[in-house]
Amino acid sequence: MTTNRPPLAVLVKGWPRLSETFIAQELVALEAAGHSFEIWSLRHPTDVKRHPLHDRLQAQVNYLPEYLFQEPERVWRARETAQKLPGYAEARRIWRADLRRDPSRNRIRRFGQACVLATEMPDAVLGLYAHFLHTPSSVARYAAIMRGLPWSFSAHAKDIWTSPDWEIREKLSSNDHGATFGATCTAFGAKHLQEMSDDPARIDLIYHGLDLSRFPAPPERIWRKASDPLYLMSVGRLVEKKGFDRLIAALALLPKDLDWHWTHIGGGGLGDLLQGIAEDAGVADRITWRGACDQPEVIEAMRQSDIFVLPSRVAADGDRDGLPNVLMEAASQRLPILSTPVSAIPEFIDSGTHGLLSDDAPAALAGAICKMAEDPEKTAAMAEAALQRLRRDFGMDPGIARLSERLNAMLNGA
Repeated sequence: MTTNRPPLAVLVKGWPRLSETFIAQELVALEAAGHSFEIWSLRHPTDVKRHPLHDRLQAQVNYLPEYLFQEPERVWRARETAQKLPGYAEARRIWRADLRRDPSRNRIRRFGQACVLATEMPDAVLGLYAHFLHTPSSVARYAAIMRGLPWSFSAHAKDIWTSPDWEIREKLSSNDHGATFGATCTAFGAKHLQEMSDDPARIDLIYHGLDLSRFPAPPERIWRKASDPLYLMSVGRLVEKKGFDRLIAALALLPKDLDWHWTHIGGGGLGDLLQGIAEDAGVADRITWRGACDQPEVIEAMRQSDIFVLPSRVAADGDRDGLPNVLMEAASQRLPILSTPVSAIPEFIDSGTHGLLSDDAPAALAGAICKMAEDPEKTAAMAEAALQRLRRDFGMDPGIARLSERLNAMLNGA
């Protein structure tokens, strides 16, 4: 290990990821605030494209073994070295207790990755910071215990709502090698985690906000007449919680005399299924599936659209959105927003003021689309109100300042 290395190790699921611009934005801002760190990624990138934001990051990126069998010599060497660390026995005890409750390959992989992390991190590391409360935080926690270091996390959405309660409580415990602090990006999520923690003050609400310097000024829109073609768009992974199946059903219910077209941007495993649903519903010829796009492409599409639609809902396994950054990105381009009152979305959108929040039933979504299409002046006013709220209340800087303070306190305490 070398000594001229950063004092902070940042753990992420994968780097870079097109769907996680909020992480890239935060890390670039932390570097600008003077923080020095290395990234440790659990997975290699799968996206073909990158956002320009990713290229601004100066930090070194290290990749842990994505699957233990792929790098057996590295893993066994790390485990042999880790056994000599002062906290290895305690980390193994905690992991074994976790494994009894969660006897999965993923749990075994987490410990192997933690051994590699604990033994390959530089001696200079004084603390760990993990994005997401589930797998990355488990790896960070086990490695931190082995090395006798503090650790912290940022929680978002799926990691809060699909993790078992016992695991969350232990990660939040001040008496059982829990996190020094936790940040989360919605008041909805913060309240839930504070109720599960034995020290609620250790959980901070830190909105991601938006770095508006990265975006072009909003266009001076020429608002469509009620009789003009209506261009709808959505950005989001093709997964259950985004609700695109119900949006397709809603599109099929729109009046025959409404000339509309919907563009979707994003990847995801349900693409073939959703395209089949669109064909069965008879609307496939009015839909463009663009797949994954970089941020300049997304923003340009927003500038050419009339309404941004994100019909988020709670998935069968409890997964749900937090406060999707794409809503703020749409607002930054003065693009009217139609969404649903799921999770923290109402923290940004007051329905009827900054956009419309509809029930996610197809008939309700179709009715909301028609309402916005039939009253362009009201729709334009809501888009303007969302832009002003974004500028006033959801800038990036306050959250970065608070997170920087928390990280400095953790590192200084170490």
